[in-house]
Amino acid sequence: MPVPRELADLPYGRHLDPFHGELDREGDYNTIHFEGDEFEEGEGGNSRFTECAFTQVAFIGGAYRRARFNDVWLHTVRWVGTDLVETVWLDAEVIASALSGVQMFSSELRRMTFFNCKFDSVNFRTATLQAVSFVDCLLRDIDFGGATLTVVTFAGSALDEVRFGKARLQKVDLRGATSLGIRDGVEALQGATITTMQLLDLAPMFAQAIGVTVQDH
Repeated sequence: MPVPRELADLPYGRHLDPFHGELDREGDYNTIHFEGDEFEEGEGGNSRFTECAFTQVAFIGGAYRRARFNDVWLHTVRWVGTDLVETVWLDAEVIASALSGVQMFSSELRRMTFFNCKFDSVNFRTATLQAVSFVDCLLRDIDFGGATLTVVTFAGSALDEVRFGKARLQKVDLRGATSLGIRDGVEALQGATITTMQLLDLAPMFAQAIGVTVQDH
């Protein structure tokens, strides 16, 4: 199981410069440390963040559509009602952070790890997740409808009211999930690996999905 890195462990950590001011639309940010900032209704669409670190930062509302986050590290960051639609995340690490009411549909997440994060009402519809790990996370009311998940794991994570309708799964490992609360789309779990106990818990939903009536008497 992967473990989170500290800020000092980052190869670019000693090159980081502190951030001052406000975010700009289509801004280009390289080796910047955002620390303690609060961006309310910010406009960062089409911006690029490369080898950046975020510590105790809050994004309240705001639009960051089509922004790119390459090789970034985020610790105790909050997103509330933020537009992250069609954003691209590559080699990102998110630690002890929270996303609530966030729109991330049609986004791309590749080689990304979430540690001890809380997701509440996050829209991942039609997103692409490849080589993404959720470690000790809580995912509540999450919509993966129509998304493509490839090599995705949920070690130590709890899924509650998660939707997979019309999603495409390949090499998705759900065995490490501490709970598997699926609201709909259980038929989309083809391509996922689950435990025998999880299968028993999901059996009524599988039966309903294929039209089987289970009746003992």
